[in-house]
Amino acid sequence: MTVAEKAGLPVSRRKPAGRKSQQRVKEILQAGRDVFSERGYERATTAEIAQRLGISEATVFSYFRGKRELCARVIGDWYDEIIDAIEAGLPRDGSVRQQFAFIVRMHLRLMLVNGTDLCALVLSEGRARHHELSEALTELQRRYTAPLMRVLAQGQQSGEIRADVPLRLLRSMVFGPMEHVLWDATLTNRQIDIDATADQLIDVLWAALTPPDLALSALQRFRMDVAEASRRFDEASAARREKND
Repeated sequence: MTVAEKAGLPVSRRKPAGRKSQQRVKEILQAGRDVFSERGYERATTAEIAQRLGISEATVFSYFRGKRELCARVIGDWYDEIIDAIEAGLPRDGSVRQQFAFIVRMHLRLMLVNGTDLCALVLSEGRARHHELSEALTELQRRYTAPLMRVLAQGQQSGEIRADVPLRLLRSMVFGPMEHVLWDATLTNRQIDIDATADQLIDVLWAALTPPDLALSALQRFRMDVAEASRRFDEASAARREKND
């Protein structure tokens, strides 16, 4: 079952039973992805999608009820690809911070490397209030953010993530800055160093997610470690001097 189907979006008008029909649906979805990415939702038409494939618009409508359903399926399939990549690569045996860092890094890479134009579509048009896609995308977003929510909840249980802030607000604390980076990169066509930006975001966001007392304890432990290392160095230096004397 696809993300779109799990989100309760309308499924295609006709189930592609045969191999030829399945191939036709794939072709329509790929052409739809290209047209929606290039034109945006409002300016895209099913007529252009059909024209690019050399088929009639009626053939498109035999599989999809209209532009809204087709666009929702295109975006839903794109979310499927991203969620599958995150779920498959998530280091579940790693620490909470390692899992968190993986999600942030993969989010930026997948959005900016493989789906820049679709990312711009979702950010600019799909999120608009009262937009005909907004309800569908809201449910898709809930499923898309589920891996992060699990990691945040795990971190709260272990004490590594602050528990004085609700999970939904922590989610916004994470995705808000990431979406700002995506807006800047996609809507201005500005090239960024994805890995360097991800590292900076991870450091900043993790500091905001970490309980204040835990951060203070970590700093105190660091100071103690430095002091202990310095003491051992002094003792070793003194021992060498005595030996040389």
